[in-house]
Amino acid sequence: MTSVWTTWDSVGEVRTALIRYRVMAYIVGVLLIVLICIGVPLKYLADDGTSAQHAGEWITTYLGIAHGWLYMIFLVMAALLARKARFPLGFTVLVLILGTVPFLSFWGERKATGRVRAEHADELVAQPA
Repeated sequence: MTSVWTTWDSVGEVRTALIRYRVMAYIVGVLLIVLICIGVPLKYLADDGTSAQHAGEWITTYLGIAHGWLYMIFLVMAALLARKARFPLGFTVLVLILGTVPFLSFWGERKATGRVRAEHADELVAQPA
């Protein structure tokens, strides 16, 4: 006998995994853009000793470390989503790799979200009785 709560829990697993993945994808994507498009140019293209160069050093040092740790969490969230949503291995690897490329991480998030919504639409809109 399947209870309403058992069904709701399995639905919640996909929904929760998707939300966690999306949050981490946006955080990691934004940090990567700031790091690559602002921090690195300031650090290496600004004149030595200027406040712009110091800002670039701060961004690449501290945001770089934060990005690295958060990227590990992103990888775990993406793997959990892939497992819950039953992504094929190739699609899973693609989503993980896209998380390493500025701007493409957002495209990868949209592809993963779209796939989950298409393949699990009935589960995502189900409500407990």
